[in-house]
Amino acid sequence: MHFEWPVRIYWEDTDAGGIVFYANYLKFFERARTEWLRSLGLAQQRLRELTGGMFVVGEARVRYLAPARLDDELIVTARLAEAGRASLTIAQQALKVPTGVGAEPLLLCDGQVRIGWVEAATLRPARIPPDLLLQLSSSSRP
Repeated sequence: MHFEWPVRIYWEDTDAGGIVFYANYLKFFERARTEWLRSLGLAQQRLRELTGGMFVVGEARVRYLAPARLDDELIVTARLAEAGRASLTIAQQALKVPTGVGAEPLLLCDGQVRIGWVEAATLRPARIPPDLLLQLSSSSRP
């Protein structure tokens, strides 16, 4: 199972060549991860208030396959790929919404982002609270 978040491409997202600036895919991925958590009832500020912890990005791997352009509509996905005691690996994709009848979405970019759990006050690594880890792991089952 994966979460989907719609994104439209604006001028501010493009570079001088008229295509989406490569770093903006990381922003799109961040938004999709945040909205995925929110869809599970886990708004990040609320998590911080309740647990004293938060997720931070520790590693990102991104592969660019085709460009997105001004006014394109994308679907950005997030799926829990791996859950550990202190970190999660989220598989993500950016797909161009098809415009023709019977057309398939076009994969533009994919990647994996590892997010680690830290104590918000000190930024020291910590274990993800067990109930939170269970909820996140349960969300990835069909």
